[in-house]
Amino acid sequence: MWFGVLGAVEVRSDDGGLMTVGGPRVRSLLAMLLLDAGQEVSVRLLVEGLYGRSDSAHALQTQVSRLRRGLRAAGGELVEFGPAGYRLAVDPEDVDVHRFERLAAEGRRALTAGDHAKAASSTRAALDLWRGPALNDVMTAPFAEPQAARLEELRIAALEDHIEARLGLGEHHHLAAELPGIMAAHPLRERLRGQLMRALYGSGRQAEALEVYEDARRTLAGELGVDPSPELQNIHLAVVRAERTLAEVPRARVPAQLTSFVGRGEELGRVGELLRRGRLITLTGPGGVGKTRLAIEAAAREPGEVRFVDLAPVSDVARALIGALGLREAGLVPSLSGPLDAVDRLVAGLAGQRLLLILDNCEHVLDEVARLARHLLAACRGLRILVTSRERLDVTGETLCQVAPLAVPLPEAAVSDGFGLPAVRLFADRAAAVRPGFAVGDANISLVLRVCRTLDGLPLAIELAAARLRSLTLDDVAVRLDDRFGLLSRGDRTAAPRHQTLRSVVAWSWDLLSRDEQALAARLTVFSDGATLHAASQVCGLPDAEVVERLADLVDKSLVETGDGRYRMLETVREFCAERLASTGEGERLRAAHAAYFLDLARTAEPHLRGPDQLHWLARLDAERGNLDAALRWAVRADPMRAVQLITALSWHGQLRGLSGGRGPMAAELLKVIGSPPPAGLEEEYTLCLAHAAAACGGYDRELRLWLDRLPSTLTSAGPRYPFLAVLRFMVLGPRQDEVFGSDPWSRAFARLAAGTRGLLDGDQAAAERAFRAALGGFRAVGDRWGIATALDHLAWLTGSQGDEAAFVPLMAEALDLAGQLGAVEDMTRMLVRNADALATAGRPAAARADYERAAELARGTGLPEAQADAQRGLADLARLDGDLARARELYELAMDGCERESMSTRWTRWQILFGLSRIAQSENDARLAQSYSHQALTAALVHGNLPAATIAAEAMAAAFLGPPRA
Repeated sequence: MWFGVLGAVEVRSDDGGLMTVGGPRVRSLLAMLLLDAGQEVSVRLLVEGLYGRSDSAHALQTQVSRLRRGLRAAGGELVEFGPAGYRLAVDPEDVDVHRFERLAAEGRRALTAGDHAKAASSTRAALDLWRGPALNDVMTAPFAEPQAARLEELRIAALEDHIEARLGLGEHHHLAAELPGIMAAHPLRERLRGQLMRALYGSGRQAEALEVYEDARRTLAGELGVDPSPELQNIHLAVVRAERTLAEVPRARVPAQLTSFVGRGEELGRVGELLRRGRLITLTGPGGVGKTRLAIEAAAREPGEVRFVDLAPVSDVARALIGALGLREAGLVPSLSGPLDAVDRLVAGLAGQRLLLILDNCEHVLDEVARLARHLLAACRGLRILVTSRERLDVTGETLCQVAPLAVPLPEAAVSDGFGLPAVRLFADRAAAVRPGFAVGDANISLVLRVCRTLDGLPLAIELAAARLRSLTLDDVAVRLDDRFGLLSRGDRTAAPRHQTLRSVVAWSWDLLSRDEQALAARLTVFSDGATLHAASQVCGLPDAEVVERLADLVDKSLVETGDGRYRMLETVREFCAERLASTGEGERLRAAHAAYFLDLARTAEPHLRGPDQLHWLARLDAERGNLDAALRWAVRADPMRAVQLITALSWHGQLRGLSGGRGPMAAELLKVIGSPPPAGLEEEYTLCLAHAAAACGGYDRELRLWLDRLPSTLTSAGPRYPFLAVLRFMVLGPRQDEVFGSDPWSRAFARLAAGTRGLLDGDQAAAERAFRAALGGFRAVGDRWGIATALDHLAWLTGSQGDEAAFVPLMAEALDLAGQLGAVEDMTRMLVRNADALATAGRPAAARADYERAAELARGTGLPEAQADAQRGLADLARLDGDLARARELYELAMDGCERESMSTRWTRWQILFGLSRIAQSENDARLAQSYSHQALTAALVHGNLPAATIAAEAMAAAFLGPPRA
């Protein structure tokens, strides 16, 4: 368990959950026991601390009983009674105040010993334990006020020690920015005043340091009627004399890091190699990606002297470097040879030195840094410069190193693969720092992966999210990620302002853009998953040449990433820029342009999906899947007629890629807008919307069948405008006399495919084979891989049923290869089952089982129960033939559950299952059950006109009457 009094009094369980222990009196009692954790506290002190000077021992016993009940959930009795009073039996290390005091004392000892890095680390860890004013929810108890005052004094002392350690590490620039706010809250603390003066002086701001002293003198005289202490007077004198002894480390040393370095091993090696080969290395990447930390860690592994200069708060780079490097500026008396230029002064100070200079956060002073870096590198042979910036310098000899976010898994990746990911390790490390005992395990890995994935793997965002575990559960953090900028609004209060919240990180980059760049960045947010150059130009309403230049600028400034011919934003950046788009009032216009562009793309692609360029156009639509779905979602709400056109144009793509179900909810919403019956002329579009809705939502199957049945009456003599309707009708209703086919070559080839299926059902295998071969020739002529694979599949089944294995094998192999090229998982599943059926018939059960199992695995990915049912039926057949009747029956029953949806394929699978169950019943000498299953199979076959199946079922019925089959 973990106990806290540095803030509200709280108790957390081992898994980090906040426990309720009782009301204010109970929490006050707990706080007094925690302040002396592990030691007995007398009854008198407890009574006086709770009630003042009164005889309330009985009331104390009541509060003790309540506290015991509240803590009992943790297991065991933690409140013990001894001869001297009550004792809370917990380890002081599990109480924040005792851990704070230990860490603060360690920091003070390290500071005294001159170990500034350890002092900074220990005091930072101590201060991070504070969640607010100590005991702030029990201040009405008599004991609380003096204890809170004591703890606050300890906190300020630890803070002063922490500042002293950082001064010793040369962090003058950071402290000069942070200390005024701290000092304003404690204006009478002279040690803070002196530290601010030293920080300003060490930053080259001598005049401001003197002003701080004058303000201190006036404040102390007015508030306390005293003069500044001798210590503060000595600092003032040292500033006046410009003594170098004022700051023990006046030069800009590399800041000590207070947290572990996680997940950048490969990048660290790459930066080290670049530093060995070059003299100007620039680390680029978006805000919060960890450029500064990577630079510091890389520099720590370099031999020789290193200097670190944070340029974020400065505008005059040369003078900032002079102050940071400890070089003297011009004195009050001018030099006889005239003033020395700041750049010349830097050259003079750096000449002859072997030095690695880190220039951090350069994006807002890029031009000056570029000029200065080029000049210094040319004049100082021993100098190397490592730059961090969201944009490159564009200097000759510059070597770029792009720092990417930490890798996060794709949503479909296995959860078990996430444990070793750097993003997960970083979250776990930072979470454990604020919630002791936190660890990533099987119970929470999914949530941690979701957090890391939603935050784009940005280290700063992950650290901010982990820090919220101080007051929220992991579930709370995951739920609130939709408002990431609100959730991640509390960071390290000592960090630079731009790194204290996620919003400020992105806002820093945004503010550095030109107005034109901001406009394009905002407009790009209408794209859901990146954009091609042409799409960005068309939707954003800018000429290609202008978009090229602006996109290049956004890429250079790490607001946009590019690859594979597409431009993308990290989701965190996109969300921020989308807020800016909303403020411009042009969001709806751009979304309408976005929907129009992608409707045009879908319409252009649709006929090509049935021709020789099928793979190219499938890839184009696959790449734009996020944009197509985003356009559809917007159109359903804002422009229903455009939504109808878009979902219709995407129907065949959805069929080939198995996406119809994913667009089903949008189709169902659209159907409510359109109403039934649809407007005249929209019958085909309405039917295709029904098909999408039926693929994902209940209640549309019957209406879909009705509209497919009446479809011929709504068509002209030219047939359907959308050839997919013929496929859909055939798949749902089966072979019909009133087929509806278009007159184009692809539709004629499909008509022959349908004719071959009718021939099979009629028992005319010769006619079926002729039709299938004609269909194969037709599909080869138009170059449609799906049609070729389907015709090959039917021919393979036919030759396999005739026992011609030599013909079957190459036909099925080509069909599977083409289905694989298309990524048609459903078709591959069906073909694998058919291949396995043939292998089983040929007496090769091991090979058949391998294909059935592969088909079952693929089928699970489709989410279609009928696809899984066919594979399970095949495995059940093998189990039956092996004599494992119990396993066979179990698999048949699972397969039957997957055949609830009525379609041509499920009819055939259901028939095969019934036939298999009848054979099991025969093997078990259960003639009545065998007859029942055979009768059901026969009835199903006759109802659907499947004469070959009816014949087999009739033979099974006869066998059931005659007895079990002979071996």
